[in-house]
Amino acid sequence: MWLGATAQRRRGYQPQFPVGRSSGQRSIREAFEKANVGSPMRRSLWPTVGDEFQAIFFTLGDALLTTSLVRLTLSEGVDCRFGLGRGETVNVDESAPGTIQDGSAWWNAREAIEETHRREHGTEPYLRSWFVSNNESESGTVALVKGFLLLRDASISSMRPRDRRLTAGTLLGYSQTELAHQEGLPNPRCRKVFDVRGGAALLAAHQKLRKGQLQ
Repeated sequence: MWLGATAQRRRGYQPQFPVGRSSGQRSIREAFEKANVGSPMRRSLWPTVGDEFQAIFFTLGDALLTTSLVRLTLSEGVDCRFGLGRGETVNVDESAPGTIQDGSAWWNAREAIEETHRREHGTEPYLRSWFVSNNESESGTVALVKGFLLLRDASISSMRPRDRRLTAGTLLGYSQTELAHQEGLPNPRCRKVFDVRGGAALLAAHQKLRKGQLQ
């Protein structure tokens, strides 16, 4: 059983300086490449159709960390939705130029991203991710992950660009001293921004998930 993720560039956001489609697609690929350093994937991100991408992860914990890092490192004006689906992945046609995938992981990921879209345009406008699994034995894990995603996405959606850079850098293992130097901030000020803007809480949450070995 693997964890399939569908990433979809989010439309409808109107930044001060709109990002074109090609630069937006490039930003998504680059964000996944950065995230791959902190959490390797079973199969790296590849484009599918339109504004969508897919990736396969070894564990649910890896998928959660990667999607956090991607949202934190995307260029300003670019955002994504993520559908995470637990299940099987199979190759449909090995002779095709690009491997065509099918299986329950992708059906569940599609259901998850559609639910993300529905909720985002309903009562949870900050939401960008959802998780679906057909495995009845992990209903508790599914509920826990959905709760985490609601809080995580609310936190990231409220962050300013500098808050996101500091949080991403810390998740990737950079020290506060290194990050303060990169941002041109005094170390105590960098620490305060990280603590107050939600970065410290997000780091602690991922550490707890890692310690619990979320599979």
